[in-house]
Amino acid sequence: MYALIPAAGYGTRFLPASKTIPKEMLPVGAKPAIQLIVEEALAAGADDVVVVTSPDKPALKRHFDPDPVWHARCARKPALDAALTQLEEIGRRIVWVEQTEQKGLGHAVLQAAEILKGTAEPVLILLGDALVSGEAPSPAMAALSRAYGHASVVGLEEVPLEKVSRYGIVAGRPAPEAAGLTGIDAARILRLDDLVEKPEPEAAPSRLAIAGRYLLDPDVFALLATQTPGVGGEIQLTDAIRRLLAVKPVYGYRYPGRRHDIGNPSGYFETLRAFSASPRRPPPRPAALRPTALRPAAADSAPFLPPRKQRIVSVHQEQQDNNLTHKNLIPSSPRTPRAALPPIRHHILG
Repeated sequence: MYALIPAAGYGTRFLPASKTIPKEMLPVGAKPAIQLIVEEALAAGADDVVVVTSPDKPALKRHFDPDPVWHARCARKPALDAALTQLEEIGRRIVWVEQTEQKGLGHAVLQAAEILKGTAEPVLILLGDALVSGEAPSPAMAALSRAYGHASVVGLEEVPLEKVSRYGIVAGRPAPEAAGLTGIDAARILRLDDLVEKPEPEAAPSRLAIAGRYLLDPDVFALLATQTPGVGGEIQLTDAIRRLLAVKPVYGYRYPGRRHDIGNPSGYFETLRAFSASPRRPPPRPAALRPTALRPAAADSAPFLPPRKQRIVSVHQEQQDNNLTHKNLIPSSPRTPRAALPPIRHHILG
């Protein structure tokens, strides 16, 4: 199974802080939000995680890149050095794709279509600005999908009627029992009949909103490729799911955890309080890497570049390949020598 994290948004609700710090890099405890979301995907069984990011957010990739300077600093602190090593192991499971213009969530998801071409399993989609306190929903959603024959599943939460116009809202009925499904409250599972993107309260089919987590049949990529703009003139993922629902079953899971929007200051502070009050258990150490369609070989020994025309390459890697030195690139002050590596930037190779 592959996971996909759209994380290219501008973060305008968090300005001026988001001018230099991506909202996904805001810390929740000792980890940034993006790391917690990647860990949730891996805990649900994802082999690789595709992160759709922006050219203006090099800090996201840099967080997961190996850093010998920090290893040297932590040489006498085994616990910290081990944490850095584990972070790099997680980073080897991530493939980076750039979205150069913002045209809605559906458009962001579509950026991964070429790189995930050919996958047969549903793709787990986790919004980069949505954290869930309490029980993480993705593992349960993966179990539900398997129980219903690898069907699509969307995570749901109940919202006040006056807020339905902010979300994709669903209509559904109790789902039939699935053989072998244990540990999940059947009352939380729906067989969906319809989805509406940001309806007015009087037109909303329910108060159940799609809540930051999706596990979707890969056919959704073909639907997004032909999807016409919807609400706000953007390509809406909800509209493509509605078309998918016409030909394949889609289930909803009203997960017990609580979703938090870290994309604005009040939501972020609420997230900190929630995670402080009931912190999650540490995620299991990622299993050994195995070759996949996105990482065909030797992932431990070299940075992976996906087999596609649009590839993200770090300027730092190019400097290494060309035997350029740090001194050639950034002159050092004679009084304050600069020992750190130059900041990583990204560009797209044509």
